[in-house]
Amino acid sequence: MRKILSYALVVVGLLILMYPKASEWYDNRQQDKLMADWEAASFDETAEQQAQQQFEELTDLFNAESAATEEPTIAPTDAPAATPAAQKIVPIATIKIDKIKLKLPVVEGATQKNMKAATAHLKETTAIGEVGNAAIAGHRMRSKGRLFNRLGEVEVGDKIVVDTKDKSYTYTVYKVSIVKPTDVSVLNYNNKDKLLTLITCDPIVNPTHRLIIHAKM
Repeated sequence: MRKILSYALVVVGLLILMYPKASEWYDNRQQDKLMADWEAASFDETAEQQAQQQFEELTDLFNAESAATEEPTIAPTDAPAATPAAQKIVPIATIKIDKIKLKLPVVEGATQKNMKAATAHLKETTAIGEVGNAAIAGHRMRSKGRLFNRLGEVEVGDKIVVDTKDKSYTYTVYKVSIVKPTDVSVLNYNNKDKLLTLITCDPIVNPTHRLIIHAKM
């Protein structure tokens, strides 16, 4: 009986140690799947106050991800369920920044589920490539190169390429800033420029602010 209990404790301990890596592997696999879907998929490209609300809601999403990576937790008993066809996550674009070797899918809507394996276009902001301010948010994971982990290396003058189904848009970074989570002014726009705003948390560990990359065509 004691031997069985010892084996059981060893197994539980291994599961606790393995869960963070297993979770990261699953998220990476989902990211790869989204990129594959982007290559072959057909899709339809889908108000100021709502955009600001989405920006504010990012605080909970960033905090939840930061807390989830602080210490290992016991893996759930059920494996991650396949996404129902009716709720399948479909990329609307890809974002590339050669400076930091980044290429990621972009999905519509900043939700915890969407941002596990992709970046997310705040759906109430301007459509990508249009006059206004298109905002894309992503987690700044602790693992080197994952999602927006290296976004802090981007500098003024760097190029950001966003490919939609029909077109490719190249934006040039003109400003990098760190703001408080309540500073929604980063979503401001005029009626002539085509802006792109990338949003992530700062610093990577115990984030208190937002790192903002401002770019325009």
